[in-house]
Amino acid sequence: MTDNVQAAPAKKIFRSRSDRMLTGVCGGWANYLNVDPSMVRIAAVAGAVLSAGVILPVYAAAAVLTPED
Repeated sequence: MTDNVQAAPAKKIFRSRSDRMLTGVCGGWANYLNVDPSMVRIAAVAGAVLSAGVILPVYAAAAVLTPED
């Protein structure tokens, strides 16, 4: 038996050029996760507040290391 099943192409994460507030990180993650960018931004701000700013270096690293689309 041969099945003609093709694997879906791997999704890659990029910073968004069109949906950005600061660097496009949240817009890119929202596109990757197929959710509204506002929800990702709210989660990022809540994470920054609740973690006393620990997430800010993570966001900065993502802005530097994630390529633009």
